[in-house]
Amino acid sequence: MSVRPIYLDCQATTPMDERVLAVMLPYFTEHFGNPSSISHIYGWEAEAAVKQARTSLADAIHATPEEIIFTSGATEANNLAIKGVAEAYFSKGCHIITVQTEHSAVLDPCRYLKTLGFEVTFLPVQRDGLLDLTQLEKALRPDTILVSVMAANNEIGVLQPLADIGALCHQHQVLFHTDAAQAIGKIPLDVQEMNIDLMSLTAHKIYGPKGIGALYVRRRNPRVKIAPQIQGGGQERGIRSGTLYTPQIVGFAKAVELALEERDSESQRLLELRERLWQAIAPLGGIHLNGHSTKRLSGNLNISVEGVDGSALLLGLQPVAAVSSGAACSSATIAPSHVLLALGHSESLAYASIRFGIGRFNTAAQIDRVAEHALSTIRSLRQSQTSCSQTSQIQ
Repeated sequence: MSVRPIYLDCQATTPMDERVLAVMLPYFTEHFGNPSSISHIYGWEAEAAVKQARTSLADAIHATPEEIIFTSGATEANNLAIKGVAEAYFSKGCHIITVQTEHSAVLDPCRYLKTLGFEVTFLPVQRDGLLDLTQLEKALRPDTILVSVMAANNEIGVLQPLADIGALCHQHQVLFHTDAAQAIGKIPLDVQEMNIDLMSLTAHKIYGPKGIGALYVRRRNPRVKIAPQIQGGGQERGIRSGTLYTPQIVGFAKAVELALEERDSESQRLLELRERLWQAIAPLGGIHLNGHSTKRLSGNLNISVEGVDGSALLLGLQPVAAVSSGAACSSATIAPSHVLLALGHSESLAYASIRFGIGRFNTAAQIDRVAEHALSTIRSLRQSQTSCSQTSQIQ
């Protein structure tokens, strides 16, 4: 039986925690009712479970249960937030601001809106991946209706200053949306203190099930209007129709609950593992840390390696480590990471990047093994590259 590589791609997805699966299973079989069927006990059971899950998720971000709209994931939540606000507020203005390093689930809806006549400003970031708040303030206009800035970057793990962005947006009476898919359960999130009006969430980045997410939509100060993008049965206050997936919703809430309970200790443990990996690889030289050194997710290490071919590096690591060269959603493309290009990297250096996503089930022994193999692979590729270069010069 072949030995599977060590999984280090937790920004792409995470394995489901057995404790999450345990609470989900009864809702596939015994408590299988439709939460909208409120004329009998099967529906009541499902409705009660969804209600409790909605309350748990709201408490996690300091919202109210009525402000949580369930979706199929963060991609749908992002589309609902951006397109829904654009449609609801187009009479007020047609200008939207976002950031060049956003996930494609934000960038693509914004590009789509441009085809409809909306104006979109894609702000650059600094070399450490952080947004310059001065540039953001300068970009705000009287017709700006929405600012969308992700909480934690899916590739480089950089944490944006949400509270400062939220304060600036509310000062100018502009709605603030954040894609918090990578942040929920990992950093403190408070929609009140941070002045967040819309927040996209998902379960599968925190050891929950795939196919379930949520959108927080503020109801007070201000009350956010949002045009539904899916019409049908009128579920979720008419904002997102469709039969609620009770097992997934229950699992989502349990995953968030566990993440919050273990957040401080787990964050410290992941930080120690990340530094262990970085300190082992960095002395080799020609290794660039992508993103801010401290304002980043504890379990994220994204590096670019000089003197190697990116595809060869990824291929060389595969037998020992399951890692990615960028965002999982775009890993099938041959283009360099738009995030790393936004940091100012050359195309060749952006190609030669690796994202290590360390998670709940990784150990120090695994990190040491991956580090050893990474060092060996990089040395071998550099030597091969040098040999090829010398041969080419002789010829």
